[in-house]
Amino acid sequence: MIKRLLYASIVILGLMGSVHANDIYIEQVGDNLDLDIVQDGQNNVIGTSLTAMSLGAVGVAADDMTFDITQRGDSNTIAATIMGNDYTGTWVFTGDSNTVALQCDTAQAGNCETVTLNITGTGDTQNYTINIGQSADSQNTVANFTVTGDGHVITTDIDGVAATVAVTVTDNSSLTTTANTLDIDITGDGDVSGHSQTLEVNGRGNTVTVSQSGVYDNIVDLDMTGDNGAVDITQSD
Repeated sequence: MIKRLLYASIVILGLMGSVHANDIYIEQVGDNLDLDIVQDGQNNVIGTSLTAMSLGAVGVAADDMTFDITQRGDSNTIAATIMGNDYTGTWVFTGDSNTVALQCDTAQAGNCETVTLNITGTGDTQNYTINIGQSADSQNTVANFTVTGDGHVITTDIDGVAATVAVTVTDNSSLTTTANTLDIDITGDGDVSGHSQTLEVNGRGNTVTVSQSGVYDNIVDLDMTGDNGAVDITQSD
């Protein structure tokens, strides 16, 4: 009953008028969470840098967590902390100047072992900061980014046994002066499968920084199209 009431209140807050901002703050502890949030309008907030939305609890490894977000509009903000063993998320953003910060496992053993995260963004100047497995606890992470627009910043830091990251970035204009920036960092032993990054970056003046380390095979597959790009790749065992 508590979970149903929580979900209902989220839907009501998220669908209020588009003139003013909608704010959502959640603290939840327990297994088998299925949370869906939809926000329309601008200046909407899900958590803040000072009070992030918290799913799970320190020292409590929640299981089977699904957390999906859809935001449509400009200048929206998400700050979320997840502490759970298994997490699946689909995040969809349409609009400009949106900021997303996800922290999965805040140095607590037994959290974020299996993570699947799919992020799709359409619009300009999106800023995504994704940190997973800060205590090298993540066992299997799959993160997919599909972004269309200019001036995006994607920063991903994954620490764990095995990680697969796929990023597709397409500029709206091949002549844009607002380039995209990718900074993908994967650390930790990659088990027999190693770590893998597949990056497709289209547009002018984009910057790509890739760092991978681990005792097994690491793969970077980069397909970059456009003038004045800057690429820095570091791999180590």
